Amino acid sequence: MENGRKRNLLLILAFSLLAMATMGYHPGLEDDGVYLTAIKSDLNPALYPHDAAFFRVQLQATLFDKWVADFIRFTHIPVSVTELLFQFISILLIIVGSWSIARILFDDERVQWAGVALTAAMMTLPVSGTALYLADQHLHPRNVATALVLLAVSRILAGHRWQSVPLLLLAFVMHPIMAALGISFCFFLTMAMLEPVHVWLRSLREAFAAAVPLGWIFESPTPIWHRALQTRSYYFLYSWPWYEWLGALGPLFLFWLLWRVALKRNETMLARFGLAIFSYGVFQQALAMIVLQVPALVRLTPLQPMRFLHLIYCFLTLVGGCLLGKYLLKSSTWRWVVFLTIINAGMFISQRALFSSSDHLELPGMRSDNPWLQSFAWIRLNTPTDAYFAMDPNYLAAPKEDYHSFRALAERSQLADMVKDTSVVTQVPELGPAWERQVDATAGWQSFKLADFERLKMDFGVDWVIVSFPQPAGLACDWHNASLSVCRIP
Repeated sequence: MENGRKRNLLLILAFSLLAMATMGYHPGLEDDGVYLTAIKSDLNPALYPHDAAFFRVQLQATLFDKWVADFIRFTHIPVSVTELLFQFISILLIIVGSWSIARILFDDERVQWAGVALTAAMMTLPVSGTALYLADQHLHPRNVATALVLLAVSRILAGHRWQSVPLLLLAFVMHPIMAALGISFCFFLTMAMLEPVHVWLRSLREAFAAAVPLGWIFESPTPIWHRALQTRSYYFLYSWPWYEWLGALGPLFLFWLLWRVALKRNETMLARFGLAIFSYGVFQQALAMIVLQVPALVRLTPLQPMRFLHLIYCFLTLVGGCLLGKYLLKSSTWRWVVFLTIINAGMFISQRALFSSSDHLELPGMRSDNPWLQSFAWIRLNTPTDAYFAMDPNYLAAPKEDYHSFRALAERSQLADMVKDTSVVTQVPELGPAWERQVDATAGWQSFKLADFERLKMDFGVDWVIVSFPQPAGLACDWHNASLSVCRIP
């Protein structure tokens, strides 16, 4: 028994490390532009004296940044090391949660580990139409919430449903939206575990009746809010191409099929699990189609009701891997070697192609060859804390930038951008006027002359800019590399 525990712990650790090596690690990437910035602001309130609302207001519903900041204060571990540590722990907990589910659904250990292996490799599998991965390549409360929901699901499957409650509550204070979807699934799973089935089928009517929107939802959104909303095409379900619809509905059919087949084979636990996923998916799909079709509910669009697919894809990957292990891999060593090589190499290659200008593992203390990250590092070390920067409002999508956040990595204030800050505006409509004024002021950035930069300084107080090298005439530049210049506005 003791040897078995040690072997399981070693395998969990090995698959967690393999997952990190395959998916990569990119602090400050995409959503981390909000969360990492907030953590740094909590630790040093002198940072970000301008436009801090673009990351602060969105985080009022979560304790994630404050808990991470408190951990750093207590341990004195540097921010960069803490973020890496927490990212690894969140990935490890996702692996533990997946394994805990697999070992209840399947008796054969090789089958269980096949499911874990596929989950570990597919952490960066895109979830159809939602702009989500199974897990992000940086520390994100969604990673933590996913792990906690998976652990809660394993507790319900094990017959200890009350043990799931604190896990779901903790997930909720980390990431309310993803936790709410996890709670919804746990309701369906709990009902599916009951005898007879008609008891929980009747409960579905109550679930539909409980889904009554709150009054704020019917408030009339502003034209600015609509402008920000239109930058997020994946919000609009009825504009999805056919293959994204297939990615949404296909898994529901597969889990319906799993339910029916498992039921015929008297695999009761697997059948009930498949039924719970299918029922949850049908309910959430119907709810999403209503929310995204009824004009009066447009304020709910930024909640992205199609995010329910994230949890379904987690289960699809896990159960799919288990079935591969059961019917294809079995005990064949060479099949296992080919399986592990293909799935990990394939996902590794896709990530390298996606972030081709950055190191695959951006570890603390490493010097980057990415020209944007070089400029951010110089700014962080050589400009005043209250420096206020302007740059191309589409800089996150610029060549070689790889969607790294200026605020999170340069630790300085910036004018609003057209890529990440737009999603914040859809969540917090009151930021709309400030956002529109700033992005309109920087429109046509590539053709800016000295007079345009001076106008930004007069209108907003901006005193620094990042521009292409060589810089426009008249700017005093303190640093440059082959691509970019960091300059003061005279």
